[in-house]
This record gives sequence, C-alpha cells and structure tokens, in this order.
Amino acid sequence: MEILNNVFKLLAGIGLFLFAMYLLEEAVKNLSGRNFKLFLQRITKNRIGAVAGGALVTGVLQSSSMVSLMVLAFVGAGVFTMKNAMAIILGANLGTTLDSWVVATLGFKMNIEVAAYPAVFVGGLLLIFLGNRKTPKYLSYFLLGFGLLFIGLSFMKTAMEVQVKSFDFTHYADMPLAVFLLIGFIITMLVQSSSVTMALTLSAIHAGAIGFPMAAALVLGSETGTTIKILVGSVGGNASKKRVALGNFIFNVFLTVAAFALLKPILLLITDIFNIKDPLIGLVTFSSLVNFFSIVVFLPFLDPFAKLLEKFFKQTDASAAAFIIHADSKEPETALDLFRRETAWFIHNSMLFNLQHFEIDTSTLEENPEYKALNEERKFTKKTAEEKYEFLKQLQGELQAFYLALRPQLAGEPNAELNQLIAAVRSCMHGVKSVTDISSNITNLKQSSKDIKFDFFIRHKKETEFLYAQLNTFIAEQKNVSFENLQSVFDRIQNNYTSALNDFYKKAQHAAIEDMDITIAINFNRELFTSNKAMLMAVKDFLLDEKEAKDFNELPVYKT
Repeated sequence: MEILNNVFKLLAGIGLFLFAMYLLEEAVKNLSGRNFKLFLQRITKNRIGAVAGGALVTGVLQSSSMVSLMVLAFVGAGVFTMKNAMAIILGANLGTTLDSWVVATLGFKMNIEVAAYPAVFVGGLLLIFLGNRKTPKYLSYFLLGFGLLFIGLSFMKTAMEVQVKSFDFTHYADMPLAVFLLIGFIITMLVQSSSVTMALTLSAIHAGAIGFPMAAALVLGSETGTTIKILVGSVGGNASKKRVALGNFIFNVFLTVAAFALLKPILLLITDIFNIKDPLIGLVTFSSLVNFFSIVVFLPFLDPFAKLLEKFFKQTDASAAAFIIHADSKEPETALDLFRRETAWFIHNSMLFNLQHFEIDTSTLEENPEYKALNEERKFTKKTAEEKYEFLKQLQGELQAFYLALRPQLAGEPNAELNQLIAAVRSCMHGVKSVTDISSNITNLKQSSKDIKFDFFIRHKKETEFLYAQLNTFIAEQKNVSFENLQSVFDRIQNNYTSALNDFYKKAQHAAIEDMDITIAINFNRELFTSNKAMLMAVKDFLLDEKEAKDFNELPVYKT
C-alpha cells in the first residue's frame, strides 16, 4: 500500500508540474506574447542572432516546444526563412536548459516551498477577485504556475526518496544505458515536456535511485522525445512547416546519437576536468554542454542543411485550394475557369459549414458528385467547426492571392467576371463569419427550455434550410436562374427578418423571459439576416452577368 501511495504521489507531482508549466506558458505568452514575436522577427536577420534569440525567448517562455510551434507558424506564413527558423530552434534547445538550472538550484538546494505556498495563495486570490481583467488574470497564472511547479517538484522528490528506502534499485545498475535512453524518450513523448523528464531525473538522482550515467542517458532520450509534439504540429501544415519539423527531428536525433556515443568522455569532462561533484549540477551542466556544442558543430552546416530540407515535400502540400493550384496566371483563360470552379467549391463548403451549425441534414449537399471526393480527400466534413472555419479562411486567402496575380492578365468581360467571383468569395466568407459569431446564440436558443426561445430557433432553422435548398438549386441550374428568382429569395429573407422579430416581440409580452434572452434573440435574428443576405449576394455574383449583378446591388438591403 505504501508503494502505491508513493506512485500516486509521484504521478500527482508530474500532473502538478505539467499544469504549472502550462500556467507559466500562458502567463508569459499573454502578458508579452506580441513583444516576443516582434523580438523574434527582429533578431532573425543573422544566424547568431537567431540562435541567441531562440535561447533567450525559450528561457523566458520555459518551453522549447512552444517556441518551435511559434516558429512553425511564422515559417508557414513566410516570415522566417528555413535557415533562420532552424537557427532559432537550435537556440531553443539550449534555452530550455535554463529551466533545469532553476529546478536543480532552487528546487533541491533551497526550501523553495516557503515561497511557493504564498505564491499559490496570492495567485488564487487574484484569479478569484480580478480574473475578469487580463493583466491580473495572467499575473495570477504566473504566481500559481511558479508555486505549483515547485510543489509538484516537492511531491516528485519526496515520493522518489521514500521509494528508494523501500525498494532496491541496485539491480538496475547493470542495465544497458540504451534502456535509459529509450525510457527518457518514451516519458518525454508521453508527457510532451523535456522539463518534466529532467525534473523526474533530478529527483531520481537526488534520491540515489540512479547514477550519473543513467541520468544522462534519460536526459538524452528526452531530447528526441520532445520533437514528437513539433512533428504533430506540422501535420496539415504547408511544405515549409513540415520541413522545419523534419529538420528539428533530424537535428535532435543526431544530437542524441552523437552525445550517447561520446557519453563517457563527456561525463569525465564534467566530473574530472570541470571537477563538478554534485550530480544535480553535473546533470544540468551535461544538458547545457551537449546542446551548446551541438549548436557549435551544426551551425556551419546550416545553409546546406536548409537546402537539403527544401528538397522534401511539395509546395502544394496542405494547400486548401483544389483547382487553382493547377492554374497559371500566364494562361488567363484557363486560370479564370479554374478560379470559377474554386469559387463554386468555396460556396458549397460555406453552405455546408453554416447548415451544420443549425444541425440541418447536409447529406444531399455532401453527395454532390463534383465535390464529394474532394471533401473526402481533404476530410472537410470530418473537421471540427473551428477547423472548417480556419480551412475556409485559408482558402479565401489563396483565392484572394491568386486573384491579385490573375487580375492584370485579364481585361473587359473576363476581368469583370473575375471581380464578381472574388466578390462572391468575400460575401460568402462574410456569411460564414456571421454564423460563427452567433454560434453561442444558436446553442443557447436550441437548448433552451423556454418555448419562446426554442420556437424562435426552430422557425429560423426551417427558413435557413429552405433558403439553402433554393441557393443550392440555383447553383446547380446556373443558366436557368434569373434576376427575378434571386429577388424573390431576397424578399423572403427581408420579410422573414421583420416578421420573425415582430412575432417574437408579441410573444415576449406574455412570456416569462429575461432581458438577456431578448438580447440573444435580437442579435441572433440580425446576424442570421446578415449571413443570409451575404450568401445570397455570393450566389448572385457567381450567377448573374455584370449588369444584372450591379442592378441587384441597388436593392435596399439595410435593416437593424
């Protein structure tokens, strides 16, 4: 029973440590996240600055994974070159050892709990009383993170010390060091934090459960284990993001293998040449030394390594577009046709997105033979609402960028058609955003126990289903759609907006309804009206010729 209690205490310590790391990351990221990003952009003009910046920012943010994921985002956006991104990641590996020094010196050399408990107390008070304001909220996160970090470490340390007294670890001393290397990799891969692996290893070596060589092997294993999070973060990203993630993985594998091969000489350097006898200080020195020398060795080869990485993955990887990726603006007629097909697909998926917010059956739309295979290939229907929204935003961006490239190549009627198509895309995205903005209102209304709210939702759900069925029919028929057809739909949208609101007001006079319920209903009605108009405008620009589309724009559309 005592052994089980110690195991649970150790696991609780790991959980607290991980939660503390999360709180500290959130605190620093939100209190000065933009400054860090701007700083990263400024210092990446040369390799040395990129390495130093990566180390410094990681030391402050306390997470090499977070910095690496930030770098992935910048690379995907084209802010960083491949070479400078890799330089920052090299520095991040060194910067993360700063945490180890703090833990080894403060956590084991001082009674840090004296400061940890008050920090948790003050952090908790701040969160309860001032948590609705950004600065006090994240300051409380920082204090809670600081306190819980060392409380968790104390749990791990105490559990390890008790375990050593009740369990004989000596028969593990003869196990190959490669086993400890693998254990370090597995632990880090599971908890996704090399800092946790280091804290566990420091606790074990402090308690006498393992020796210096075994501890060093565990730490080396964590170097590669922490790259798994970055590899996962690159999935679904563009080619540049995948290259950086691959480069990070290759570098850390090289670091692990090389340092493991030279493990004995490195340990002798620390214990005999540097004369460091304290195993805790020796272990963090080992970690810092290995990462520092790996930078020294790797930095001269950064240019050829970056060129090697650029041979992997196609640039079209993770492009949201399905048609224009095959187009060339130098062949404008073909490009315009593909742009039109891309716009139709964008409208189709935007309709799917909006309908699914209302839990309306979309099987008919999904079975569209032109887009079914495409959406299955890109797993669009299986994405979450947030992922679908991000996908549509990315696709809009790609369409907008291609529009800018194609526009100078067209004149006259083709140019007018191109302008209408991009207007359709913008309107569609407006419709999607309006529905996204009222997603909480939709949930509130459809789950309400008050008949007036639920009935209001059901009415709009039916109208939305009818509207989108018409819009889908229009797109399918295309040439048979007239100005009058679209105007009829427009009039229905207008009339439904007014009549639904008036009916709600009448029922609200005799129903038990709160002020907030009225606000939710009004906001829902207005934003859905805006979305429906925008979707109709998208279909209008997609189907009508230039003159009819311009005439349609003259219709009065403003309501509040």
